[in-house]
Amino acid sequence: MTGIYLGRLSEQDPLHGYLQHDIQPQITGIAGKSKYRVFGLNGSNDVYLYEDRDTGTKVIGKFFLSSRKKDVVKAVSRLTREFDNLSMMRDYGLADYQHHVVRPLGRHYSMNALLVTEYCEGQLLSEVILEAIHKGNHARLYQKLTALAYFLSVFHNRTAIGVGVEFNEDCDYMDRLIRKLREIRAIGDNEAGELYWLRDQWRNQPRMWEDQKVIVHGDATPENFMFGEGLAVVAFDLERTRRADRVFDTGRIAGELKHFFMRATGQRNAADPFIGHFLWEYACHFPDRDSAFHSITGRTPFYMGITLLRIARNSWIEAEYRYRLICEAIECLRRYR
Repeated sequence: MTGIYLGRLSEQDPLHGYLQHDIQPQITGIAGKSKYRVFGLNGSNDVYLYEDRDTGTKVIGKFFLSSRKKDVVKAVSRLTREFDNLSMMRDYGLADYQHHVVRPLGRHYSMNALLVTEYCEGQLLSEVILEAIHKGNHARLYQKLTALAYFLSVFHNRTAIGVGVEFNEDCDYMDRLIRKLREIRAIGDNEAGELYWLRDQWRNQPRMWEDQKVIVHGDATPENFMFGEGLAVVAFDLERTRRADRVFDTGRIAGELKHFFMRATGQRNAADPFIGHFLWEYACHFPDRDSAFHSITGRTPFYMGITLLRIARNSWIEAEYRYRLICEAIECLRRYR
């Protein structure tokens, strides 16, 4: 994880004292006298890396309240939710080397709703995908998708509670995506009408209601998973964690893979071997692999479709490519039978 060097954190800044006296002792055992270098990281929130120049200790600071995110009530709620979700998943046992959810070290509501977590070394899934596309390093992507499938199977299976999924919630989410695409004039009445019709066709499929709820990551994108050696996976950004169909996560990974390869190569099916590998590896963590694979792949096109719609709503997507994403989303959603 790299960032842009921004300078030193002033010792007069209240954040300096918080990091030195509240956070640092959790890592090194002593407060010491720290001098922090600050690096800006990419993220939907204001995210920074703080490095103690003397010890080399690093932590991540994520601010939920900023010039871009000005709603105080929402910021407080999001900070609370992410801190609690990180703690919860670590309590489920995802705190070891191989299956690791980042450790929350502190939260400070009066410092622009700040969350501080441990820093972990590794390579982001997005970087592994881009290496496969541009450098032909396909073997590494296959390996890391195997690791991610293992991680997500543990994440999901440890949290199953025997209560059936509520697919209407995912249909409601699709509705919000359609409304947003209409607001930005990415789709018209005809496209919206077909999408609503396709939503109902999926809603009427018994297989969309057959599995039990698990805790899902909720934002399973290539920026939120990092790889270490072997099968080691680190997950972060659990703000949207909730109970849902496990394929909400695996289908999003599949949709993201399709998007990365389609945008870079122009080929709509370029990611298919990697998607199939990922889902097959995920299915191997069930007693009946073939049955699990059949069940998961039967629901995947819906979640791939809404993932592509989700990507298409972003302002940074060019109009021409947005149109391709929407067309591909519709093609995925047409596979309801």
